[in-house]
Amino acid sequence: MLILLISFIVSAAITLLIVRSSKVHARHSGDRDFSKPQKFHIVPVPRIGGLGIVGALLGAAAAQHWISGGDVSRYSFVLLACAAPAFLAGVIQDFTEAITPRGRLVATACSAVLAFAVMDAAIRHTAIPGLDWVVSFSAGALFITVLAVAGIANAINIVDGFNGLASMCVVLMLTALAYVAYQVDDPLIGSLALAGIGAVLGFFLWNFPAGLIFLGDGGAYFLGFFVSELSILLLQRNPGEVSPLFPLLVCVYPVFETLFSIYRRQFLRAVPPSMPDGIHLHSLIYRRVMRWAVGNRSAKALTRRNSMTSPYLWLLCMFSIVPAVLFWNNTVVLAAFLALFGFSYIGLYWRIVRFKSPRWLRFHVSSTSSASPADNQRT
Repeated sequence: MLILLISFIVSAAITLLIVRSSKVHARHSGDRDFSKPQKFHIVPVPRIGGLGIVGALLGAAAAQHWISGGDVSRYSFVLLACAAPAFLAGVIQDFTEAITPRGRLVATACSAVLAFAVMDAAIRHTAIPGLDWVVSFSAGALFITVLAVAGIANAINIVDGFNGLASMCVVLMLTALAYVAYQVDDPLIGSLALAGIGAVLGFFLWNFPAGLIFLGDGGAYFLGFFVSELSILLLQRNPGEVSPLFPLLVCVYPVFETLFSIYRRQFLRAVPPSMPDGIHLHSLIYRRVMRWAVGNRSAKALTRRNSMTSPYLWLLCMFSIVPAVLFWNNTVVLAAFLALFGFSYIGLYWRIVRFKSPRWLRFHVSSTSSASPADNQRT
């Protein structure tokens, strides 16, 4: 637990420094574009929270090396070096807005290739008929691994829309990975996951509920890479013990959100899948559930409404993570819960989009509030 405490303290300190010095670098680091449909803040906020997280992991690795040395610190440094292309591409985007989504995905793919080559972080078993044959070849394993890592990194970025949403989901995912790692006697992966939990919680302290800093693309893509690589390494180091569907169920919320968004945009709305919109599930909960709780447009009210949205999605994330932790070595049961999550997500989405939110989502409803014209959009 010492590594968790160290990474938390370092992350919280670096993030606080960024927040307190925001006036100095706000011209370059502040998120000033309030026009996009997925933007909900009304004042510039630093979007470089990933710097504190990566700095904390570097600090934890250095402390681990100084205290005891061994594989944990070595793996940490190597993993962070592999993550450099994905992280740097995201940070450059945060400062300059000059890197396209395709460019960030290519950079993340490069990080996945590096981890594949240097750390043997490869998907070689999937428990999915047909796909196991593909990954039995090195080229197939490389392709599926890169696709999975880049996809999860992009998925974390997509759900990074509200204060504390993506960061707490990542904490829950890393907690599940740490638990199973210690169950199979793999303290190396468990320690790396604990370090990640501490680093993200140090950022979370300043991100939720006040929204004083955002993850940014650098933080979101890095965390997606970090979670996916720890998942792959857990499977690769413990073949036959952990079901290949365990990491998929752990990460299914952002992954399913991404796949459903691609389907919705491409086939229902006939727009490019990369075009941003304001009708992700988390956006709908914000507009069609939380809008009843806070009716005015003041900064305080919008921040409150923003932050109150995230716990709903944390519960949705836990809906997959809890069974994943309980049945981490049972592929059949995990497959059943994957199907259940998919049906539940689609059912919840269509009920909200048709203004028929489930009763349990409406305990904040105020009869004195009124809907805004923007809330009447349809998919």
